[in-house]
Amino acid sequence: MTPSAPGSRIAGKLGLTDRIFAGPRSRKLLSAVEAGLKRVDGALENELRVADSLADATSRYLYQAGGKRVRPMLALLTAQLGEGTTDEVIEGATALEMTHLGSLYHDDVMDAADKRRGVPSAHAVWGNSVAILTGDLLFSRASQIMARHGDRAIHLQADTFERLVLGQMHETVGPAEGDDPVEFYLQVLSDKTGSLIAAAAQAGVIFSRGPGEFEQPMVVFGEKAGVAFQLLDDVIDLSADPDETGKVPGTDLRAGVPTMPYLVLGQLTDASSAALRARIDDGVALIADGADPAILDEPLSQLREHEATQATLDLAHSWSQQAIDALAPLPDGAVREALTRFAQAVADRSS
Repeated sequence: MTPSAPGSRIAGKLGLTDRIFAGPRSRKLLSAVEAGLKRVDGALENELRVADSLADATSRYLYQAGGKRVRPMLALLTAQLGEGTTDEVIEGATALEMTHLGSLYHDDVMDAADKRRGVPSAHAVWGNSVAILTGDLLFSRASQIMARHGDRAIHLQADTFERLVLGQMHETVGPAEGDDPVEFYLQVLSDKTGSLIAAAAQAGVIFSRGPGEFEQPMVVFGEKAGVAFQLLDDVIDLSADPDETGKVPGTDLRAGVPTMPYLVLGQLTDASSAALRARIDDGVALIADGADPAILDEPLSQLREHEATQATLDLAHSWSQQAIDALAPLPDGAVREALTRFAQAVADRSS
């Protein structure tokens, strides 16, 4: 089993070819990014090899299942603000994608997810301990790559990893008494998703020796776009096509993992919203006691059509616009246009 071609994979998932890389200038940019993604995939193939046969199989498992390669794509895009696709950019993009892959092994254990990218999750195949250790191994390999490029790269990797861990920890423990659950959740998304996308956007500038004044705008852009991306995933989770996503609709909520539509639902005071929230809570509790997860099919269908889900869509578009606003210091040109369209496409994936 080998991953699909990077360009076709991205075009299919985010509409990059038709929307993000529209126009003659962006078509040239698309060629540079797709060429870079092929190099990243080659680097991943090499870096994921492990002499031990079990570790080799587990480390390559989710990579071989495919993926959108959003983080390497952003690093390659922002690298065009500097010297372009340098060897350092390829290695930085590879390390950040390995970090992302490692986090997926951990996430699936924490969420008790049965599937990832259309295949059984790693912990379903090898057990929780092996899945967690595989994630740790990928984090280690990613750190080794970054260590080749000096203190700046090491700090970028370490700081991002710290935020990933804190985000997962806070998601696991939940908000403290008195915390606003929506604001708390947005911070979790910033840490768990936004931080790594921000690191990728910043890394492209750093490793291509781009202008230093572009780094902070890329950090803000990546973080805002990352939160928008995850908010849309919360919406898509309610109407997921199992053949497309490999996940049953409402996977997160059935596992007791709060998502933004559910949290917004809890802030509404009308009786019907409160009743729907109570039905979801009761269903989650029953599933935890061994009931058929299908008992939530009808309540989750109602949530999909509820104003709380529309409010989540609106919030995603707001964060997408904030990402676009962060691009103001960049020069006009193909890169800024592509990043703008990327942020727009992230928030339009459900349309």
